[in-house]
Amino acid sequence: PLVEDALRTNDTRLVAAAVGPYAARHLPPHDWRHAVLKCLFTGVPLDAVCELDRRAHADAELARMLDDYAGERTAAGRTVPGDLHRVLALAAATAPSAAAAPTAPATPSTGEEQES
Repeated sequence: PLVEDALRTNDTRLVAAAVGPYAARHLPPHDWRHAVLKCLFTGVPLDAVCELDRRAHADAELARMLDDYAGERTAAGRTVPGDLHRVLALAAATAPSAAAAPTAPATPSTGEEQES
């Protein structure tokens, strides 16, 4: 319950703590994917996500979600976090339906476009 509460906040310290080893071992795939998106949404670097490489590898649903998020950011004229493309490459590794090129170029996030 504490991890779930932390992932509902926009406090980057709590979000970063919530995606640690406990989340890597215990969050179900749906919740874990949303935690990854929450990191991107709040500006928490994806390096904070414990076992990101293992959990994201060949995850077609995560690839779809990331691609949709990048498309939404691009359509709104916002930058796409550079971390997104790194994890999208992992998620699309063997997921043929999600292997399409990302919808936006990698651009560093300045943090100014954070949403609440």
